[in-house]
This record gives sequence, C-alpha cells and structure tokens, in this order.
Amino acid sequence: MLHRRSPFAAIAAAAGLALVAPAAAHADTFTPGSSGLGDPYFPHAGNGGYDVAHYDIALRFSPKNRKLSATATITATATQALSRFNLDFSGPEVKKVEVNGKKAAYKRKGQELVVTPASGLPSGEKFIVTVSYAGKPRAIDDKALGKEGWINTKDGAVVLSQPDGARSWFPANDNPSDKATFTFTVTAPVGLTVLANGEPKNPGIASVRNGLSTVKWEMKEPMATYLAMVAIGKFKVTESTSNGVLNITAYDPSVAKKSKYLHRTTAKVVAWGSKVFGAYPFSSTGGIGDKVDVQYALETQGRPVYDGGPTNDLEVVHELAHQWFGNSVGLRSWKDIWLNEGFASYAEWLYEEQHGGPSAEKTFKRLYKNKDEFWKIKTGDPGMKNMFDWDAVYQRGAMTLHALRKKVGDETFFSLVKTWAERNRHSTVITRDFIDLAEELSGQDLDPLFDAWLYSSKKPAL
Repeated sequence: MLHRRSPFAAIAAAAGLALVAPAAAHADTFTPGSSGLGDPYFPHAGNGGYDVAHYDIALRFSPKNRKLSATATITATATQALSRFNLDFSGPEVKKVEVNGKKAAYKRKGQELVVTPASGLPSGEKFIVTVSYAGKPRAIDDKALGKEGWINTKDGAVVLSQPDGARSWFPANDNPSDKATFTFTVTAPVGLTVLANGEPKNPGIASVRNGLSTVKWEMKEPMATYLAMVAIGKFKVTESTSNGVLNITAYDPSVAKKSKYLHRTTAKVVAWGSKVFGAYPFSSTGGIGDKVDVQYALETQGRPVYDGGPTNDLEVVHELAHQWFGNSVGLRSWKDIWLNEGFASYAEWLYEEQHGGPSAEKTFKRLYKNKDEFWKIKTGDPGMKNMFDWDAVYQRGAMTLHALRKKVGDETFFSLVKTWAERNRHSTVITRDFIDLAEELSGQDLDPLFDAWLYSSKKPAL
C-alpha cells in the first residue's frame, strides 16, 4: 500500500499549521516480520512478512582451505508493511547487507539474520536483499535427524539440507511453504566439476581465470530451500535426453561400482514414473553419486544425491518418485512428511509389483503382521524427532496408500495419484487436501480410514 497524503494534511499545510495524526490513521504502519512461521516441528524456521520469488547465489569455494566467499541476492515481495525482517542464516560471517541497493543495518541472533532497511518496505512492494558473507561453512549435525547442510568432501563439497540445513550456506526463508526459483553461479578450482539443481546455462562453456572456473546453473521451476543443491568435486558426468527430458548424472570415481548404472536407471525410472504419476514435473532429471558419509540419499530437486552411490534400483525409484511427491507437490508443514515419504515408499512397492517382484498386497500383508511397537508413532504427526522414522512414516505411509487403494479400487486410486500430482504441480499441500481429493474422486467418506491409519497409535483394523 502506498503512502497517500490526506486532504486534511493539505489544508493544514496551506494554513502553515502542523498536523499530528493518530498512528492508526497512517496508510502504512511498519512493523517487524515474524522470526518464524510457526511450523510445529521447526517454529523458528522461515520468516514472516515477505514471500521470496528468486534466489541468486554466487559463490566461490576453495576445497584446500574449506573457505566459501558468497553473495546471495534475494528477490521478494513484502506481505506486510515491514520495518525489518529476518532471514534464516547460521553460515559464515556476514560482510555486508543491502536492501534495494542501500546499506541496511543487520544483527545476528541464533539462526536469525535480522535486517533493518534504511526505510520501511510497503506491503505488496517487491524488494531486493543482497547479503555478502565469507568463511568456513559448517554442517548442522542433529542427534535425531542426522547431518545436513554444507558438507565438505575429500575433493570438494556437497549440499544436503533436509529439513533445515539451507541456513548453513545461504540466507533464506527456510521453510518448505515458500518456494522460489534459483540461479547458482559457482567458482571452483579448474579441474573440479560443479553441479547444481536445474540446467547449466551455456552448457559446456565455463569462464576460466586465475586457475578458477565459473559455471552457472538455473532451476526455473519453484523449489523449497531444503532441496537446493550444489556439488563440487571430481565427477564422471553423463548427459542425454530421453523422451524430451534432459538427464544429467555424475559420480565420483570412488563410488563407480554402485553408480555406473545410475544414468540408465534414472532414465528408465523417469519413463516409468511418467506413466504412473503423470508428466515429469521438471525440465531435467539426473542424479549424483558421491562419498558424503551421511548414510542417506536425498531427493534434491531434479537431481538426487546418493551417498556412496545408489544401493539398488529401488533407491533410485524412491528418490525420483519424490520429484512428483515432495518436490513438485511440496509440504506446507513438516508434520505432513508422510505425504513425501509414504508416496515415495509406495512407489517402490508399485515398481516391484510391475517389474516381476512381490505385489503391493503381499508387501502390505507382511508388514501388517508387525506387533505393537510398529504402530505406536502416529504416521500423520510423528513428531520432530520421529519425522524420518522408517516404520511409522515410510512403511506405514505406504501402507496408508495401499489401504486407500483397496478401499476405492485401482481405477480410482491411480486416477487420484495422477490428479494429485497434476492439480498441485509446483505448489504446497497439507494432508487434508489429499483426503478431500480422495473423497471427491471416490465419492466416499474416507475420514475413518485416514484417522485409523494416520492419527491412531494402534494397529488399524482391516
């Protein structure tokens, strides 16, 4: 909202009088944006008062001394009249902050970078924040959730940021509800390869100067901050196009044994997923195998990362299924993590079922035999410490989908899966959205089924 001069002010000015109006009458009352978005699991992650449209991250990294020098340029729109706002950032020392090209005051408080622009930002106005920083980024090591964020490797670095590790290497609105497009401009020593989300701009052309090489990557589709990825190191890269989708895979020679079929398997799985889930949601696909020592793979958007290389084809199926469910159709709240992991796990069941393995029904029956401990954590709200619990979130998430399939029948179920991916493409959702769509397409009251499978701490009846 723009400032508007009242007619009373004009009259007073003409009469040479001073007019003092109540604060409430001011067209814009500037107030601070909140320091968190109130996620039940990560209440301090994300920030109120603005919506990010684009991140432009330019960084230079030296594997020799592990130092990073970077500038993040963030384009956002104020959703309230802002006197100041926060960015999530626990990374290296901040050197300078500007808002709309003017020097801004800033301070650091825990994981927050508090920015006070030279003047207030009116609601609805686009603004640009530039943060320059340098030093040694450190990974976040959480006892319950594992290692995440900027992770140094033997010859470079890899970024894996689920659930809140983006703040370790760039200032962000680090909440999955605020998706944005990304540009990465990365400088590293000549001889190292740089990969990131999206596609390389001017492929094959790199700027080389003083022993350093600079490349640019662009993710043109909206992406949650935790899915942003940069990988720097010595990689064997393979590139091809399959069914109109660019496929870029890479692996460190040290993990060649497990990664040599990654390119072929990725193309095969994307083709399969496009038939079962609908059109692939991004401009490119791929994968990266590297020795990261985190003991997990992550569905970084468009190009998953496999620690040590993929263990088998089903791991590739799982991470690529996330491109539809978790990346394109993203979470609004972390308590709904089953929508990511349940779908990706059920994709494994479907792939096995359709490629000579056990049927999904057989897998379901085997898991249903599990005793009390298996059923204690609520799938639909497992709690922060249990959000990656294999039994409750992954396996029982998949079981929930199979129970739904049995209830509504195959025709409705597979139509539902495609419709879910298509209607919510590049947006964010909650569990209620899925239940409502399932009821719409089936014509059934499904609340009892979802209550039993998602929100009960006991074994559902069949």
